[in-house]
Amino acid sequence: MEDLSPKPGDLEPIETASRDEIAALQLDRMRWSLRHAYENVPFYKKSFDDAGVLPEDLHELSDLAKFPFTVKGDLRDNYPFGMFAVPRDRVARIHASSGTTGQPTVVGYTKSDLEVWGQVVARSLRAAGMRRGDLLHNAYGYGLFTGGLGIHLGADTLGLATVPVSGGMTQRQVRLIEDFRADGITVTPSYALSILDEYKAQGLDPRRSPLKVGIFGAEPWTNAMRREIEEAFDMHAVDIYGLSEVMGPGVANECVETKDGLHVWEDHFYPEVIDPETGEVLPDGELGELVFTSLTKEAFPIIRYRTRDLTRLHPGTARSMRRMEKVTGRSDDMMILRGVNVFPTQIEEQLLEVTALAPHFQVELNRVGHKDEMRIKCEAAPGSEADDARQAAAGLLVRKIKTIVGVTVAVDVADPGGVERSQGKAVRVVDNRPKE
Repeated sequence: MEDLSPKPGDLEPIETASRDEIAALQLDRMRWSLRHAYENVPFYKKSFDDAGVLPEDLHELSDLAKFPFTVKGDLRDNYPFGMFAVPRDRVARIHASSGTTGQPTVVGYTKSDLEVWGQVVARSLRAAGMRRGDLLHNAYGYGLFTGGLGIHLGADTLGLATVPVSGGMTQRQVRLIEDFRADGITVTPSYALSILDEYKAQGLDPRRSPLKVGIFGAEPWTNAMRREIEEAFDMHAVDIYGLSEVMGPGVANECVETKDGLHVWEDHFYPEVIDPETGEVLPDGELGELVFTSLTKEAFPIIRYRTRDLTRLHPGTARSMRRMEKVTGRSDDMMILRGVNVFPTQIEEQLLEVTALAPHFQVELNRVGHKDEMRIKCEAAPGSEADDARQAAAGLLVRKIKTIVGVTVAVDVADPGGVERSQGKAVRVVDNRPKE
């Protein structure tokens, strides 16, 4: 893999500023953000008043713990524009969630917000190893989803040539990567596996592709998946983090030279990790739920937003800003099977260690009698289609999951291509259990 480390002068001064400088900037911006939200969003005025706190009660960063949380339900209750803090004629862009599980959540951006978004995504792409003049194959979905347009905005800011291919039509994805000689790709990790399958289907060696780096986000993925992708493509694979409620992609990113967690761009987004049950702020290094407060957003300030993503915060390494561990689970995608907490990423890690199995899978939960059952639907790797090879692979995966995760599962191994492919975010869990 090519060395994509930054050269002297590549970084912005804030990326290497002292922690004291960063904290002073955060405190100043947090005071503004709390006041802006309180004075311009009726929800926040009521929320703060009900909690008995005012913006001027913030004297130091730790005082943020006095303020109430914001949750997704609050955004849905204020659909469509009740959380906006500026008049409609100052809103330059609107994005929204799909709303497949309820009322969509709607977010807005002023012209200044879009400039900041472009800057933090550009910073993320540069941290991943992209440089001005490189060609980016952007396979995130365009539209109301923030992924495609958010990445495109940052690519324009950094000075990349962007191919706005969006998702789907996987044969064309491969052709454009090869014909246009893309330096980097932005895509969900599960769809990257579909592109990898298509390379093989076309008789092409993915290790000879022009790609130098893949920037993967929008769903949890593991370091085992990183190794799988890097080995297959002979390219760097780094993680990008974001969510529409906080900004979109570009809230945090791994640095290609270290790949040791995602540096949070703390000059714009203040992170906390809390105990999901009690709401208590946890010290850095402890596992908990990630919470964000925006520091510079005008149209849609967000105060102590509970992301449901589980991670830890650590000191900075390649940059001064703190790192968050790769998100490998969410408090709301955790499966409880016979009293054991299980995350899809734990299944993925064990699956990737069984060489006779392809990396595609889906977890199905069923109720059999009075007992819950977990069934892993996966597929044989090419060359391992024989019945005895499949049975051996299934048995090995059952044993590994029992030993490492602590639950007994059933495993079905289909023919190569037997697991439905993702065209974006993968649907990892299908819960067929009756609703209580």
